[in-house]
Amino acid sequence: MEKVQQKKLRTGFTTGTCAAASAKAAILSIIKQQKIQTIDVSLPKGNSIELKIHSCKFNKNSSKCSVIKDAGDDPDVTHGAEIIVDLSLTDKADQIEIDGGEGVGVVTKPGLGLEINKPAINPVPKQMINQNLKEVAKDILIKNGIKVIISVPKGKELAIKTDNPRLGIVGGISILGTSGIVIPYSTASFAASIRQNLDVSLALGDYTVVLTTGGRSEEFSKTLVDLPEHCFVTMGDFSGYTIQQCAKKGIKKAYVVGFIGKLSKMAMGIKQTHVKGSKVDMNFLADLAKNCGANEGLVNQIKQANTARHVKEIIQENELNEFFTKICSNVYDHMRDHSENKVSLEVILYDFDGIILSQYPEK
Repeated sequence: MEKVQQKKLRTGFTTGTCAAASAKAAILSIIKQQKIQTIDVSLPKGNSIELKIHSCKFNKNSSKCSVIKDAGDDPDVTHGAEIIVDLSLTDKADQIEIDGGEGVGVVTKPGLGLEINKPAINPVPKQMINQNLKEVAKDILIKNGIKVIISVPKGKELAIKTDNPRLGIVGGISILGTSGIVIPYSTASFAASIRQNLDVSLALGDYTVVLTTGGRSEEFSKTLVDLPEHCFVTMGDFSGYTIQQCAKKGIKKAYVVGFIGKLSKMAMGIKQTHVKGSKVDMNFLADLAKNCGANEGLVNQIKQANTARHVKEIIQENELNEFFTKICSNVYDHMRDHSENKVSLEVILYDFDGIILSQYPEK
């Protein structure tokens, strides 16, 4: 077995976790009428993390708390940013309102899964805020509502260093996170974990693996593919490297599972799909659609699309479902090439609700 890199990179926590922690501390400071210094935040997968509260001011009906974002050893531009929550009680019983303030971007383009002209606060952070508030404020919510306004004082300047301007998110950063934890991005450590995962599968006599682009695609694939836990390998952005390792080590079959963004890049033949290293080529996707019979208007619409997710929405609106099969077949061809045709493949493209858009080869 190949030696795994010894130094373990330090994990961090997302802007969504910061916002949930600040909100929970804010409501507790009103309830207890005392300054909150640390808080346990419940994370989406049922675990929790203790965070230090940077600042906490309160009165009987409102409070303001903040957390300093710690991205661990990940090169995240929001590391060190202050994530502030202004929380106030309202007369709307049992309602929690979440809004963005200074330094939180506003969505101006489609294709992000968020409402246009609304703050760029993703669904999972909203769920986390709701969950954490309800854990400690059940009595308050019987008579009152809670309003949460998230702000990031340096958000506007930080956003320039992200993809937000290109995506049409203006005026600040996004409040993000799917697991609540930031896993450090390191080529060496990620590659080592992929090799180790494959070695474990082979050592236990399993020659079929499921290669996923992340936690959500793995979760969805487990409802489709009945294999032991160790057979699920997070390849992340390293699709080319992972399938090459599968071929080298003697894996016989691999399911390749992901969403439209990563699979679009893989369909282009890109082996390493990290957002900083590659972008989805809308002209490539437009040509794919044209080959599937799309008219000139639809082709131009795709060329002007904001994200791969936006393209997915356009394709579905126009019922050009052959497009999704074409994406999968392209991924299949490139991954077969990367593996020197040594690994049997099946490519599965999910939408963001866990519905299969296409499988290739088709069943």
